[in-house]
Amino acid sequence: MLHDWFDSFFLLVEICAATSALCWIVSVLTREYSWVDRLWSLAPPAYCWVVAVQTHFSDGRVNLVTALTTAWGLRLTFNFARKGGYQKGGEDYRWVALRQRLGPVGFQVFNFFFIAPFQNALLLMIATPVVLAAKHPGPLGGFDALLAAGFLLCLVGETVADEQQWRFQQAKAARKARGEAGPDFCTTGLFRFSRHPNFFFEVTLWWLVYGFAVVATGEWANWAGWGAVTLTGLFQGSTAMTEGISKSKYPAYADYQRTTSRLLPWRPARRS
Repeated sequence: MLHDWFDSFFLLVEICAATSALCWIVSVLTREYSWVDRLWSLAPPAYCWVVAVQTHFSDGRVNLVTALTTAWGLRLTFNFARKGGYQKGGEDYRWVALRQRLGPVGFQVFNFFFIAPFQNALLLMIATPVVLAAKHPGPLGGFDALLAAGFLLCLVGETVADEQQWRFQQAKAARKARGEAGPDFCTTGLFRFSRHPNFFFEVTLWWLVYGFAVVATGEWANWAGWGAVTLTGLFQGSTAMTEGISKSKYPAYADYQRTTSRLLPWRPARRS
């Protein structure tokens, strides 16, 4: 069994390395830098499926994590596709802003070290709890059920937040086409309690995935947790950058920041 899980892990590393190289090469050739974004919802479920196949679907916890991450991937793929992310030129607006800030050379260095390899490595890291589940097989129990329920609640929350954001953006585009004024950013629904509820649910559900590694190993802290830790740090930086862009475009965003929690859904403060 030790040999099997060890081989599975290094197979994932090889896939990740090949994917990183491919993303970098394609980004240089096409001058589009959202190739990892296009793989974001596909890679973690794929890694889980590789491990599940390697274990011949014999372990319930591996199968459960694979099913949950697949549901996450399907939802996120749909949301990304309807926003045009898979179309030519569907580049994340933050990369455009960062390219302007860093300049041509600086951005290529950033692409070489961060966009292609680091992000692909992170996608592998957040899926590594399934590797520990394979290394420590065992029957499903009550904690697995709680983790799965928490994951599904986060998945529903993220789905609702993305749907509210999508409907707002569609309505905003329709207003602009008619020449009508209206709010520039969403502050209703879940966005009344958090400026980024979708980010909150995304980070939380990957901590819950790490929980399966904790249950499998019986250890509260193990190396599979680095994925959730790194993802949390990445979202902190990404959120700061997103908000910097929003604040520069919309003066009213500063008041929204003052009254509404950044990530954790919380009761909003009174507006001035």
